[in-house]
Amino acid sequence: MSETRHNWTKEEILAIYNKPLMELLYEAATIHRERHDPNVVQVSTLLSVKTGGCSEDCGYCPQAARYHTDIEGNDLMSVKQVKAQALRAKSGGSSRVCMGAAWRNVKDGEEFDQVLEMVRTINKLDMEVCCTLGMLTENQAKRLAEAGLYAYNHNLDSSEEYYKEVISTRGFQDRLDTIENVRKTNVTVCSGGIIGMGENLEDRAGMLVALSTLNPQPESTPINALVAVEGTPLEDEKPVSIWEMIRMVATTRIVMPETQVRLSAGRTQMTREGQAMCFFAGANSIFAGDKLLTTPNPDVNEDMEMFAVLGLEPQKPFTKKVQPQTVEAQDSEFESLGEKPKWTRPEHTIERNEAAKEKAKALK
Repeated sequence: MSETRHNWTKEEILAIYNKPLMELLYEAATIHRERHDPNVVQVSTLLSVKTGGCSEDCGYCPQAARYHTDIEGNDLMSVKQVKAQALRAKSGGSSRVCMGAAWRNVKDGEEFDQVLEMVRTINKLDMEVCCTLGMLTENQAKRLAEAGLYAYNHNLDSSEEYYKEVISTRGFQDRLDTIENVRKTNVTVCSGGIIGMGENLEDRAGMLVALSTLNPQPESTPINALVAVEGTPLEDEKPVSIWEMIRMVATTRIVMPETQVRLSAGRTQMTREGQAMCFFAGANSIFAGDKLLTTPNPDVNEDMEMFAVLGLEPQKPFTKKVQPQTVEAQDSEFESLGEKPKWTRPEHTIERNEAAKEKAKALK
């Protein structure tokens, strides 16, 4: 069985990525079968519980308040609404619900308390619960864990070098610090990135260096293909080819053998044959449902038809890790500390982000 390494170099990862495709696929598929059932795919549903109005300037994101997109914002959903969506996801074959809120970072208070109740509610439905809420402190991570959170998503997005070409309102180290705070609990880590933002192959390798050298490595790693949204700074980026996705999935599988590699944004642009190649290369997780927060995604029924054709089965919940216990709010060991952490704001200038902001001002 292949060894899980935490000392990969950029040069080694580039050499893997650039192998002849058939050799790359064979190596990735072999490792995949050593560590995972190749006919089982974990299915998650991504739910935007608070949409739009984000203060960040992420160049790929239509939820940034400073850009002019067609995204309709909404306030934080109610626990009742979230429960109804979770039950719908469960009936469609999902084992996990990932709740996303367009926040820069978690703030103690009524809204966070409401999210904690959402976590308790979904965990009691015997579903894995994931959240992506921005940066969070150690105490906030412990409160989420106590509520029954299974996973926390915090993507690195790209390499540390290219990160500053996409985002100017937070630092790369903030991402690593948040992951470290999650690691102080029993919550699993979900962290990956996006390809197709104008980065080069060295940046893709650099992102995998940052992820694979974490010890332990993330339990889930989403590989997203940029969905270029009109009004965002990256609206003119060309879609990545299916071969780039296959190579990225295969390389991720080789350097992160235990991780569940999630085929995420961009699947609407992939054929079934292309997705099948990604599964063969080591992808064993997808997001189901017609939306990924704000961007389109294949219909659940289409995915289930594809699973039937390929002989794939949805993974049952809590296969990789036992279900966490939920502690009710009144019995909580951890209380709100009213924290106001000083997450970094580098705020260097990214020309394309500034241009998109000025364009949005002119349209308002």
